[in-house]
Amino acid sequence: MTEPTALPRRQDVPQQYTWDLTALYPTEDAFNQALQEFAALTKQFIADYTGQITDAASALKALPAYAKIQEMQDHLGTYAFLPQSTDLTNAHYRALSVKAEDVLTQANTGLTFFISALSELSDAALDQIAAANADYAPLVRHVRRDKKIRLAPATEAALAQLEPTLDAFATIYGQTRSADMHFPNFTVAGKTYPLSFTMYEDLYAYSPDTKVRRAAFAAFSHVLAQYQNTVAANYYAQVMKEKRLATLLGFDSVVDYLVYDQEVPRSMFDRQIDLITNEFGPIMQKYVKHLQKERGLDQMTFADRLIDLDPDFAPSVSIDQSKDYISKAVAQLGQPYHDMMMHAYPERWVDFVGNQGKETGGFCAQPYRVHPYILMSWTHELADVYTLVHELGHAGQGILSAEKHGPLAFTPSGYIIEAPSTFNELLLTNSLIKGTDDPRMQRFAYTKLLTNTYFHNFITHLLEAAYQREVYAMVDRGEAFDAKDLNAITRTVFKRFWGDALQLDDNSDLTWMRQSHYYMGLYSYTYSASLTVSTQAFLRIRDNQPGAVQNWLDFLTLGDSKDPIDSAKVAGVDITTDAPLHNTIQYLGSVVDQVIKLSQELDH
Repeated sequence: MTEPTALPRRQDVPQQYTWDLTALYPTEDAFNQALQEFAALTKQFIADYTGQITDAASALKALPAYAKIQEMQDHLGTYAFLPQSTDLTNAHYRALSVKAEDVLTQANTGLTFFISALSELSDAALDQIAAANADYAPLVRHVRRDKKIRLAPATEAALAQLEPTLDAFATIYGQTRSADMHFPNFTVAGKTYPLSFTMYEDLYAYSPDTKVRRAAFAAFSHVLAQYQNTVAANYYAQVMKEKRLATLLGFDSVVDYLVYDQEVPRSMFDRQIDLITNEFGPIMQKYVKHLQKERGLDQMTFADRLIDLDPDFAPSVSIDQSKDYISKAVAQLGQPYHDMMMHAYPERWVDFVGNQGKETGGFCAQPYRVHPYILMSWTHELADVYTLVHELGHAGQGILSAEKHGPLAFTPSGYIIEAPSTFNELLLTNSLIKGTDDPRMQRFAYTKLLTNTYFHNFITHLLEAAYQREVYAMVDRGEAFDAKDLNAITRTVFKRFWGDALQLDDNSDLTWMRQSHYYMGLYSYTYSASLTVSTQAFLRIRDNQPGAVQNWLDFLTLGDSKDPIDSAKVAGVDITTDAPLHNTIQYLGSVVDQVIKLSQELDH
């Protein structure tokens, strides 16, 4: 593991390891000018078409301008958001974001009339619009589906006006976590170690030194505990907002409301949580007990669950060295895809280096027909390569779908949005396994598959979803909650999955404080749903099934042209049944058995 050092200030990060925003706007002045042009264009659109959308012809006349407005909004919103994510303590970045938010909110408020007007059109008129341009068909699909929950135009406009306020709870959480929480140094065996939220999540959680790892978790959790009541109150406000909106739109439960936009039934949400908890839980209990034995740990605490089985074999990876790993992984999808992905380095798609005030975790922003932007914090661990290849999966889908579709049709359903990213992680593991007869290398690669790809997406995020389901059930029953309740729910959910394989305590109970996904609806469970799709598609490629690679590339181009169920079918996966999930869990069981078998060979 790389020796930890204090995070640099943003201004001290070398430029070549930051992203290049000039692909969006060459200067901040150009952004400000574009913001003014957008406001004027939106104002003109509202003046031209308010009260004028009465049939297919008038709608078709307005749609090109509406699409252009959406594209501009996408670019402006992305540019306003990205700088702040690199330093939440920077007042100028915050002011830039607020200014853009005000303009975009006013535009969205004024534009609500257009979707309301489309909702009033006859089915025949909507058919005519969809038939006129394939890029309008997804919008029509959503308009049709949303008719039953569409509110009066004035109410829709009021909600749009209130959107920044309604979204403030996520901002408050982000500021609390990245700007206000101060993590003091901690000491182990006379040596002092620096600590931050990012350093714990990305570095100490994986430390091969048990004393350092556990001490870091204790110090990290001590700070979290000091903020638990504030964060719980903020989260309660978020959940109650969702409950009020659900009721306003006629949904009986928060989950039904939140899953609606994903275009899948509620049963698919419950199936994902229940099957993985009941069937994959025992498999991972078996693995962590093997991990405890191999590492010679006195007990398997929550702080130990992410460690490598064979830490001495884990390579340190520099940013420059990551190019080779990425190249070998993505080459499995053919030269054009490979070459597209490798542009990430010279074109500076990625903001690599962790710094003070930077948002934790990773994400990929995909402004329409502009290169993607990836945020992460490099720690020189192989886990960083998994994060990078994951986000590049999003990037590839964004580029390919934008090439095929207009701005109204290029963003897929949230249910499958994580499929391309998790698929790329499987490619990375496969490239590590491919062509080696070394049992230690094979075991290392299989454990990376478990501890990076599936632990993160099939366990961490899945348990977040299970926790969310319990929280929303409380709210649906009319019950309030506080930090103590959230701690108890977390303990129950973890115990159900891990059984006696992990030792849980007050510190592990605070895990609910560590994730921003709770402010993004039901996003957490979609990681495991998407990974189910990507696993089955990957196994088709691994097993050399005819057309499997092209099927996957076709899937990446779909955008919003199909709903999630039909999109998955293009990749060769039928998610209307539980067979793909059962098959994925069965595959993972075989991986754990293979790890144990290889360990037995290596121990002799």
